[in-house]
Amino acid sequence: MSDTVSVLLFLGVIAYALFGGADFGAGFWDLTAGGAARGSRPRKLIDVSIGPVWEANHTWLIYCLVMLWSAFPPAFTAITTTLYIPLGLAALGIVLRGAGFAFRKASMRTPEQRIYGVAFAASSVLTPYCFGSVAGAIASGRVPTAGAGDPLTSWNNPTSALGGVLAVAVCAYLAAVYLTVSAAQNHSPELEAYFRRRALLAGVVTGAVGLAGIFVLQADSPRLFHDLSHRGLALLIISALCGLASLALLRSERPVALRALATLAVATVVCGWGVAQYPYLLGTHLRIDEAAAPTPTLWVLTGVAVAAGALIAPSLALLYVLQNRGRLETRS
Repeated sequence: MSDTVSVLLFLGVIAYALFGGADFGAGFWDLTAGGAARGSRPRKLIDVSIGPVWEANHTWLIYCLVMLWSAFPPAFTAITTTLYIPLGLAALGIVLRGAGFAFRKASMRTPEQRIYGVAFAASSVLTPYCFGSVAGAIASGRVPTAGAGDPLTSWNNPTSALGGVLAVAVCAYLAAVYLTVSAAQNHSPELEAYFRRRALLAGVVTGAVGLAGIFVLQADSPRLFHDLSHRGLALLIISALCGLASLALLRSERPVALRALATLAVATVVCGWGVAQYPYLLGTHLRIDEAAAPTPTLWVLTGVAVAAGALIAPSLALLYVLQNRGRLETRS
């Protein structure tokens, strides 16, 4: 049962990495779009693309927190009492990001729009970096079982920095690919070319960071490097192949299956981390079965997760389909 619930928890992590990651990446491109005049068209497409779904995507984060807290309370305690600084910064970023996005659309004056736009865009970079550094801290074993680990070095180290930078790069890549497809569906060749160039750049940068990460992990987290290069190797190879295929489609200006390949590239690399981490929740010192709640609690959580999947997943799927077809354009 503990393994079953851990899989259900990790499915939420993958979903948030994909859907929430694309939202955060859109904020990155908003930040780099330029001034009010030059960046107006890309920002309009970003608003139209994420406006209907940006709040719904945080459902996955809430799901992950509730599952971790209820199913693995020792791990939840250890993580929150050690990594409270990056988690607090991520929470602050989510709040500022939402407020900036909402108030920018409601503001009538350009200076106010710029202030709220900066809050939205800067938070879209800060939040994924913090989440990536948290993942690096957990994977590298810097969160002690008893909790209350070092609040600074636990997430300020080479592996955590790699996780943070890679998270930002992956989010930017995902968002650029999605926005390229969205521009093509809206019959906007200029914006399609604009985001295609950025998707190519983000894909190359993400690949370069991933390659550099090999040496970082080998030096800073040899156990994690060993598990990734053995048990998780097949998934990492699939991720690399999907990423290269998506870059080839971008170069050939063929959006067919582009979004699916980018999604699969990110999902498999996250799965590779999960496979390498198994059977531990924290480094190599807290196993999944050791951190698990009593079996009746795990049964209840499994039932709740199945019921939520049956009731909520179709609604979210319908939301994404309607948004993908341009049926939910928001009006300012």
